[in-house]
Amino acid sequence: MSDLKDYIRSIPDFPKKGILFRDVTSILQTAEGLRLSIDELVKRLENVEFDVIAGAESRGFLFGMPVAYLLNKPFVPIRKQGKLPCETLSKSYDLEYGTAVIEVHKDAITPGMKVILFDDLIATGGTIKAAAELVEELGGEVVECLFLMELVDLGGREVLKDYRVESVVQFEGE
Repeated sequence: MSDLKDYIRSIPDFPKKGILFRDVTSILQTAEGLRLSIDELVKRLENVEFDVIAGAESRGFLFGMPVAYLLNKPFVPIRKQGKLPCETLSKSYDLEYGTAVIEVHKDAITPGMKVILFDDLIATGGTIKAAAELVEELGGEVVECLFLMELVDLGGREVLKDYRVESVVQFEGE
């Protein structure tokens, strides 16, 4: 297989009826899928000047960390509330049925640092929007928001309209 979409499993009615869930764990189940996904992500950063990749918990870690490694860049984890041991900066954001809070270590991003924000999926854009606000509060500059997959119909690009957004695979209304 040479198209990354071929490695993404679609699961109907998960986590609830009417949802067609795009499962990235199926990419991890083959060496070819994993290599293709990381290679495609690296390719999208070839001509981008940046200092660090910051990845959102948890699947943003799975794919963002090897990209950082291959590009010889540090990796900053953006975690769910209460998971980081040092002093943190927090941001809450809206979910479909409530709110969530993410955090980053206060010393992980320094003023002037150019940051790539990474997650496996852009849907509504709320998580990465909150992450971008954390980066900016710490004095960093978000130079790109990079995603493995994009659910186009959910409008995440509009939420992130102030940022450059890239995705490897797009799904529309399927």
